[in-house]
Formats: sequence, structure tokens, C-alpha cells
Amino acid sequence: MLPGMTRIVVIDPQPAVRAGLAMMLRTEPGLVPVGVASSADDGLELVERQRPDVVLLDASSLALTRKLRALEHPPRVVLYAAVEDDALGVMARVAGADGLVSKTAEANALYAALRAVGRGGTALPALSRDAMDAAAHRVQPEDLALLAMLVDRTEPSEVAATLRLNPRKMARRIERLLATLRPQRPQAV
Repeated sequence: MLPGMTRIVVIDPQPAVRAGLAMMLRTEPGLVPVGVASSADDGLELVERQRPDVVLLDASSLALTRKLRALEHPPRVVLYAAVEDDALGVMARVAGADGLVSKTAEANALYAALRAVGRGGTALPALSRDAMDAAAHRVQPEDLALLAMLVDRTEPSEVAATLRLNPRKMARRIERLLATLRPQRPQAV
């Protein structure tokens, strides 16, 4: 691959979205789609085989973000979200995403995010004080330090060492944290 090229895998459950994103990316200089997948299992297999620089992933797949980050050769992850929401910004950071782009954004914003993340940067929205306060009020007191470190993008090994957590316990606590932060849907009556 030539320098300056960003290899991308697209993972999205919607066939039209996958096809449209791959087509868009093929027309943009420096962005090279190397595969598409519809499910977490297919996506993990594809990522392990292709070793892309970046995975463009439907934002409903936060658990897959964690699995991708745990691979031996982890790709960078940009989440593609149907809704803009402060809570999702917090959750994206906790899951280990490097970028978050709204599906309502212009194509150039998506391209810029993929390039920034492909170069090792981030494309995460700023978090409001209200978003952080809301997240802090939803989690268990013992998870506040974990939340703060993950939102600050502290390396997982440093988080584990600081909080004296083995990898398995840390993974369970992060999953619990994500479940706690997930917005509650109103129950149908």
C-alpha cells in the first residue's frame, strides 16, 4: 500500500449503507475500502484477514468496538451514528473508538474523520460538562475512576495497572459500564 493511503473495512448491518459507503470511499483519493461485512462475526474475520488501518462501524456495535480493540493487530475505529447524542460520545470513548461521525454529516466530514483516525489522531466530538455529569450520575461509585480514565483515552494497560484490575475483570467492568450508560428506551404500554 502506498504511503498516505488509509485501508478501511466497513461493517454495517444494512446492505444499502454498506454498498453506499464502499462506493463513496472508492471515489475519494487516499481512502481504500478493502472489504465490507454485515455482522460482528464476519467483520472480525475480515478485519483479522485484511488488517485495515480503520474500521468504519455502525455505532450500534459498541461491543464489536471492544472486540476489535482487543485484537493482536487492532485497527482504529470510527463509529458511524444515526443520531447525534452526547451520551453516545461518552460511550464511544468508553468502548475505545477513535472517531464518531453522524450519518447526517456531509461526506467531507466523514472523509476527514477517516483520514485523521488513519493517521493516528482522533475524530471525537467534544464532551459537554452536562454529558459527563449525566454519565457520572448513572454509574456505580466504584466505576467513576474507570469512566474518567476511559473518557480521557488512557491506555487500557495503564487503566488496569492503576485500578489493579486483571484484563478479564476490566473487560467485565467496561461491559457493565457500557450497559449502564446505554440510553433507556421507554417501555411500550
